[in-house]
Amino acid sequence: MDIKELFASKAELLGKSVTLSGWVRNHRKQKKMGFLDFFDGTAFDLLQLIYDAEGGDPAMLGALSELKIGSCAEITGTVVENVNNGSVEILLSSLRVLGDCAEDYPLQPKRHSLEFLRENAYLRPRTRLFQAVFRVRSVASMAIHEYFQDRGYVYVHTPLLTANDAEGAGNTFTVTTFDPAEGKKCDYAEDFFGRHASLAVTGQLEAETFALAFSKVYTFGPTFRAENSNTRTHAAEFWMIEPEVAFVDLHGLMDIEEDFLKSILSKILEKCNSELEFLEKYNNLPLRERMRALIDSNIVRISFHDAITILKEADAEENFAFKPEYDEDLAREHEKYLTEKKFNSPVFVYDWPKEFKAFYMYQNDDGKTVAAVDLLVPNAGELMGGSQRETRYDRLVGRMNELGISPDSMYWYCNLRKYGGCTHSGFGMGFERLLIYATGMENIRDVIPYHRTPGACDF
Repeated sequence: MDIKELFASKAELLGKSVTLSGWVRNHRKQKKMGFLDFFDGTAFDLLQLIYDAEGGDPAMLGALSELKIGSCAEITGTVVENVNNGSVEILLSSLRVLGDCAEDYPLQPKRHSLEFLRENAYLRPRTRLFQAVFRVRSVASMAIHEYFQDRGYVYVHTPLLTANDAEGAGNTFTVTTFDPAEGKKCDYAEDFFGRHASLAVTGQLEAETFALAFSKVYTFGPTFRAENSNTRTHAAEFWMIEPEVAFVDLHGLMDIEEDFLKSILSKILEKCNSELEFLEKYNNLPLRERMRALIDSNIVRISFHDAITILKEADAEENFAFKPEYDEDLAREHEKYLTEKKFNSPVFVYDWPKEFKAFYMYQNDDGKTVAAVDLLVPNAGELMGGSQRETRYDRLVGRMNELGISPDSMYWYCNLRKYGGCTHSGFGMGFERLLIYATGMENIRDVIPYHRTPGACDF
């Protein structure tokens, strides 16, 4: 059996002998008794093993004397009550080492720095911290699929290799079969795809084609951006959740975003209480409290213009480092003021100046703004970004030309506006940003198994 099964059936197993396999996290030897912290990854809580250091089986005591931290072992023993925490522990009767561990095992029983653990990322899943983080990641991932599947969305696997840069930013990784060591100039017409290709920065455009066939779709997978940024929230490879929904306008999209976020956080709270309790202590943050507050909140909705007006009125008292202006983007301090002081709740900011946003967003009648929305969350900043999509062929092509994006190279996307197009909307959320918020970890490198950042492509 595994440890999760043991904890689930502890009342029925008291006094019975069980056999389990796992790893030794700690071994505390005393004169008369010994204690081992044991885990197999199926449960977050540790299982304590105890043994009689004086009158135990000689063969077992011999094995224990040579047992090293990090070793893999099969143990057999009697299930007894742990009077300290109301759970159970195992009174050892035998132990067999399945995999010995070298003396230079990096994860000794002490608190290691996050940087040290990143350098040993192939071992950090064995630590309590990352057992908590990656269990939350797993639960959140499943909750996302359940949310959309339960509501009739079709899951679309959008391509990771693409010939378009949907964001128009140019921060893409080129994919080629040319060998740079040969020193030849790349002629992409002779390359594998017969044109320039890159790793995808988003699956949105392809998801839109499916939304205009299935009505409700989503894509959830890795995306890639070649931004030479070493901030705590940027990575070259990260996961995106991107639903696209037909017959939904901007305000209907906000309804979906709000329901989605609250549902995912509710599932994390339901499934990960022990992990969150540990992470709260580790990061000294009220994670569960702030998630419950978000779930219970009525998310405020204001236009970008109104948000700037509020910030201008507050500037005399707040003295913002970046002065709020109607033709300037929001700064982090502005987001913090709106969510944590003015409204004390999450805030949807919609109808943004078109200069800040991508070409595919619906152009409002004022000629200055687009039907875009960002969700700002207390203690997190921007968590989601979405828009109603431009459905008018001439408007879309005109905006692409303004931004130097070739309509001919994306004819298929433009043609959606001619072949039975309709009002449709979608949003994107960086999965790791959600995890930073839910776990309290400050760095994206610590919520993804193996981070890909400038200068880092290990493991």
